[in-house]
Order: sequence, then C-alpha cells, then structure tokens
Amino acid sequence: MPTTRRSAVMSPQTRLAHSRRKLRGRWRMPRLDPSDADRALRNYRLQRKLGLPALLLLFGLLLGLPVALAAAPGLTELRLLDIPVSWLVIAVLPYPAMVLLARWQLRRAEHIEDS
Repeated sequence: MPTTRRSAVMSPQTRLAHSRRKLRGRWRMPRLDPSDADRALRNYRLQRKLGLPALLLLFGLLLGLPVALAAAPGLTELRLLDIPVSWLVIAVLPYPAMVLLARWQLRRAEHIEDS
C-alpha cells in the first residue's frame, strides 16, 4: 500500500508571517545607558503619579453619572427632540468629557517627557 505525503495548506500571508518570525529571532528588551534608564524611570514614576487624578476623574464621571441621574429623576420626563434628557446625558455627555480628559492627560505626559 503506497503512502501519501501530507502537506500543510496555508494562505500566503501565513507563510509570510512564519518566515518573518524565523528571521527575526527572539525579541530582547534594549539596554539603556544608566543616565537614560534613570530618566526613563523618573518619567515613568511622574507619569504614573500625574495619571492618578485623570483616572480618578474618569471614575468619578462614569460612576457619578448614574448617581447624579438618580438624584435628579425629573430629567426622565424632560425631553429634547422627543428624547429623554437622562438618555442624552448617558449617551452623549461622557464621550466629549473623556476626550477632553484624555487630551489633558496627554499634554501633561508630553510635558513630562519634554522636560
């Protein structure tokens, strides 16, 4: 009984990905000079410290919004374009606020890196 040889069938993209992985080898973290390593550690710690207020504001926004809406049940009856204002507050308000918060935090982080 003759044996048939098995072959793997794969897309060209898969072959390309496999060949790239073999050429690259194992990734290693680059070594920094001691002065660069100290600066990177300082930047990391400062950004983490300055990121805490932004994170607290984000939690305050997302967790405080339902509390504020529960405290003001009259917003459900109030309508704008035949949509309850409470729905608009939940669906529309958080996103621009999060964009502004992210922009504020990004500027602060970039300021740390520039100094």
